[in-house]
Amino acid sequence: MDAAKGDEGRRGSRPSDASPRRARTVWLREDFADRTRDRTATLNQLLLSSVVFVLGVLIALDPGEVDAALFFAGVVIVMIVMGAALIIPWNRLPFGWVAVVPAIDIVAIMLMVLAAPGTAMGLLWIFPTTWLAAGFGMLGLFAVIVAIAGVIGVLTVLTAQEVEYTTLLLPLVLFAVAATSHLTARRSDAQRMLLAKQSQLLRRVLEQTRRQEQVVTEVLDAVDFGVIRVDADGRVAVTNEAHGRLQQAIRGDDADDDAPAFRDDGVTRLPDDELPVERALRGEAFDGQIVWFGEEPGPRQALSITARRLIDPDGEDVGAVVVSRDVTAELDALRARDELVASVSHELRTPLTSILGYLDLAIEEPDIPDHVRANLDIAERNAERLLRIVADILAASSSSSSSVEASMSPQLLDARDIVRAAGEALLPRAASRAVTIDTTGLEESEVWADPVRLRQVVDNLVSNAITYNKDGGTVFLGTTTDGASTWILVRDTGVGISEADRSRLFQRFYKAGAGRRTGTGLGLAITRDIVRAHGGEIGLHSSPGVGSTFIVKLPATEHHGAPPPAPRPHPSPPERTPS
Repeated sequence: MDAAKGDEGRRGSRPSDASPRRARTVWLREDFADRTRDRTATLNQLLLSSVVFVLGVLIALDPGEVDAALFFAGVVIVMIVMGAALIIPWNRLPFGWVAVVPAIDIVAIMLMVLAAPGTAMGLLWIFPTTWLAAGFGMLGLFAVIVAIAGVIGVLTVLTAQEVEYTTLLLPLVLFAVAATSHLTARRSDAQRMLLAKQSQLLRRVLEQTRRQEQVVTEVLDAVDFGVIRVDADGRVAVTNEAHGRLQQAIRGDDADDDAPAFRDDGVTRLPDDELPVERALRGEAFDGQIVWFGEEPGPRQALSITARRLIDPDGEDVGAVVVSRDVTAELDALRARDELVASVSHELRTPLTSILGYLDLAIEEPDIPDHVRANLDIAERNAERLLRIVADILAASSSSSSSVEASMSPQLLDARDIVRAAGEALLPRAASRAVTIDTTGLEESEVWADPVRLRQVVDNLVSNAITYNKDGGTVFLGTTTDGASTWILVRDTGVGISEADRSRLFQRFYKAGAGRRTGTGLGLAITRDIVRAHGGEIGLHSSPGVGSTFIVKLPATEHHGAPPPAPRPHPSPPERTPS
């Protein structure tokens, strides 16, 4: 606040460049209202008094041709002024009064020069002239010139000396020293003013930075997810209150011990080098890593953790931001939903099986009319379709992926035969929309898989390729192998899949596409589970308006099959999409 006022005073006291002394005077008075003038008067007078005292001692020891009375009169005046400089509070007086001190010093030095003519005693005038020129601007420099000229003139008259070049040498030296001191003082004042402005600017920037930091801190503390800012050297620079609450909830009563961490299945122990913070320290970036903390039967907590790298303007990695969110309630809700759906579906399957049995008996009766038999056939087809839907729901809602492996009997077979049979079975459905199924890409490809489950995978993919194709489009089927792995390709020329749908395509009960919303949304989720149960992978390449390509990679031999994965009692949370 004081600095700002001083800056306003300096701006208001500069109507033109013709008043540098007044500007500097106001600047000194406003910005250095401490004991600057007191210190300046004391230091300058102390320096002159020290030199004069030494000269007085030397003259007292060997007076020679010096007029001792006149000389010591000048010494006494200097010492008296020294005492006044120490006692008088110059900062409480108008600024110009301090100029009396160097003026009296000039007179005292003139007495000493008169007492010892022909000596270098006149060099003592350097002290007061330097003070006047440096401390009082152009007015001080002008006063120095007038004082030097007047003193030299008076001395010349009193000593009756002839004016020679040696007589003019001393005033020239004094003037040069005074001018140099004046310029140095001006430069120093300019630098001080610049430093003061820079200091004021830095204070404003610092205050703005502090306000921004406070706002960011308040925002971070207001959110309900934990945030950690990790520097490149591994030091945690920023953390919010939510992170502390999450850590407290994880540790529980054992505040000194870290709770054990498990993968998203809630069973497999997570190695220390795969902990989210350790991965972030290694320079990794990841999304939505699910980590369970705590062991059953005690309380457990699940966190969804995401890490983002921070890059400075020079392209250097300067650390990461790690965000953690409590998803325990979401995962528990998903598990409860799956258990409910599985229970309801299981209860539906028994009466459906009974209905199908009695429909078969009714259809086989020879005496029923043809139109009744046709109606019974329709009822049977729909009952079978409903039973398949119930079976899909049961498979997708199972709380453990081991249920898929339990129903598998893998063997060595030709993937080409499976894919060709699936394509031929769906030819009538494709023909209804003039869709061509191209099987020219099928090659002999051995695969280690369960034939029923593999047929289910191919049926789902080919059925989707027909459903989401354009009328008159094409579905390309292909198989190939390299002896270690076998690939199955299903490509269509349909509407394609958008980026938003692509990220959720394998999610249970999710239906992609804006036009056709048929089915239960379980086909691709079940397909992925079956492929993973075989130790394989499924990939997708799609462009809206161009088509989609699904690629299934499976082991070609038994030795390349993956072991059954660990049980997964806790499903992963669904991905969020904007409402």
